[in-house]
Amino acid sequence: MGVSVARIRVLVVDDHRIFAESLAAALAAEPDVDVSAAGSGPAALRCLERASAEGRRYDVMLVDAELGILAANGVRVPAPRAAPDGGPGPSGPVDGISLVTGVRSTQPHLRTVVLAERDDPRRAAMALQAGASGWVAKDCSLQRLLAVIRGVLRDETHLPAALLTGVLRELTAARKHRTESEQLVESLTPREREVLRCMVAGLGRKAVAERLFLSPHTVRTHMQNVLGKLGVHSTLAAVALARRAGVGPAPLTGDVVERGGQLA
Repeated sequence: MGVSVARIRVLVVDDHRIFAESLAAALAAEPDVDVSAAGSGPAALRCLERASAEGRRYDVMLVDAELGILAANGVRVPAPRAAPDGGPGPSGPVDGISLVTGVRSTQPHLRTVVLAERDDPRRAAMALQAGASGWVAKDCSLQRLLAVIRGVLRDETHLPAALLTGVLRELTAARKHRTESEQLVESLTPREREVLRCMVAGLGRKAVAERLFLSPHTVRTHMQNVLGKLGVHSTLAAVALARRAGVGPAPLTGDVVERGGQLA
């Protein structure tokens, strides 16, 4: 009688079809690996959802760091990405790191490994912050990749040795910026924090006024105070700082809201 072998279910996500199919075929040759491939972020999400519904969820996702949509002329055009809080975002570039962020809350068991064409300490640090368990060069050996796949399932974190110093430097700098941002946000009044969360949610001045039952003039004053206390000169900069500090968007209800308005 044969011995039952625990299977590792792997999903390869890469918009370069030849690379994705070649990698999937190489992994499928292993006796303990079941592998599928997806050519885009949305396709990957559909695979993950379908597998979970059928009770055969994936264990590891290998995702291209620069995942995007390839236009007919060969130019890579970014696709919509997940929002910073893990939900669907209205716009912005999608890449492997954004996909990792998007699936983190819905697939907490899933281990993700980012496949990169080049070593980049900043991007690798971003991947780890997004929840990835590893960063591996696309041209690494199959044995190395299999070792990483099995390692992350043991809750190991895998990075190329040449990246360790740079990644630690990036993570330390990110923590310092977060601490400074948190201190600035703490200087806001409770009402100003409410306004800031609305700004993070992308609401315009009129929508914020309606949501908080304030006059547009009062909201304008609060927004000006928020920018001043945070030491920034634009709404985009305020939102970026708020996100570094861990400030999430105000929850949106079914109310009709104004989006994309010009904020003072």
